[in-house]
Amino acid sequence: MEEKNKEELISDPFASLRQASGINQIDDNNDPVKMVLRHRDVRKCAHNYKTFQSGAVPGRIVVPSEVEIRDTRQIPFEVDPPEHGAYRSLVEDWFRRPLKEDYEKELKKLIDKEIDNAIASDNIEVVSEFALHMQSRALTLLLNLPLLEAETWIAWGTHVFRSEETKLDASKANILYDYIDQEINKAKNSPGEEIYSVLLNTEHDNRLLSHEEIKGIMILTFAGGRDTVINMITNAIAYMAKNKKALAYLKENPENVGRAVEELVRYFSPLTHMGRVATEDATVCEHAVKSDTRISLCWASANRDETVFENPNEVMLDRKINPHVAFGFSHHKCLGAHHARQVLKVLLLSLAERIESIDITDKEENIETWGEVKRKVGFHKLYANFSSNK
Repeated sequence: MEEKNKEELISDPFASLRQASGINQIDDNNDPVKMVLRHRDVRKCAHNYKTFQSGAVPGRIVVPSEVEIRDTRQIPFEVDPPEHGAYRSLVEDWFRRPLKEDYEKELKKLIDKEIDNAIASDNIEVVSEFALHMQSRALTLLLNLPLLEAETWIAWGTHVFRSEETKLDASKANILYDYIDQEINKAKNSPGEEIYSVLLNTEHDNRLLSHEEIKGIMILTFAGGRDTVINMITNAIAYMAKNKKALAYLKENPENVGRAVEELVRYFSPLTHMGRVATEDATVCEHAVKSDTRISLCWASANRDETVFENPNEVMLDRKINPHVAFGFSHHKCLGAHHARQVLKVLLLSLAERIESIDITDKEENIETWGEVKRKVGFHKLYANFSSNK
């Protein structure tokens, strides 16, 4: 099935730069970044951890930089091989739990309740009243925590590190850091079966993980899977509203939901890019990269590379060849990808089963500015009516 959009939901603003030079030069708080735009170059740089490292000063590989709001290293995100692999192996089984049948059943119960609420609501605001609630409540499954804990996370709003006034808000970030400290200490005093207790009993390098290491894993879990999942859910709703035949297609062809998930993730690329720091003088796309300067791997641009994807600016829910990099590439592939895929898969199937149509009544787009490029990443607000098919 091919859904052609006369008006693209999210355009490809990197196309001309990708084709001309393969680079977009931006400034990030006086710490310049060369955005790598071509699919081949993004994957090559992602794989070359010796030249382009993740294990730099904590917070520096994130764009915008987070060096001013944290000094805790996110693990295994900000660690390079071989140590990266050792850390990742400690938590990989835990993050594979979403693939289990019982996990998917519980996730469907949570998502169906959110759809119930959307149907019952008149003109629901999808970002804060649907996507944020779904992301937070689904996260309780991943962390094996009581559902009620999600109410605390919902109260933080859609961004962990951002407020209305600023892209990076240290006081807001400290709310998350203090919360994680408290939860680790609570698990020390009263161990259970949730992720904090499991991590407290996990060994690395012939010793138990330290408080700071556990904190780094948990900051990554909260920050890495929040905005991205909210954007993914919201963009999927907007897509289903604009493309009326998509729900019927998935209802008639549920076996293709896996391809649909991969295609929507490719097309919307919820995270625009992620940085690396050069360990030596290097060259990318014939552009010099000085030692200790930054590049970023632009997943959003790579996922629209016309040399790799047929009709890259169209959504094809049955796209068969789809080597997208929306979850990263090489050793730093997203740990939460299984959970994110399951959320979108269950959401799409439940919408197809229960919803006749979705109508957008109002919206406020979320536009990111990267140098000369402006990219729509999703919505600040999206109002919609959900019509049940029963």
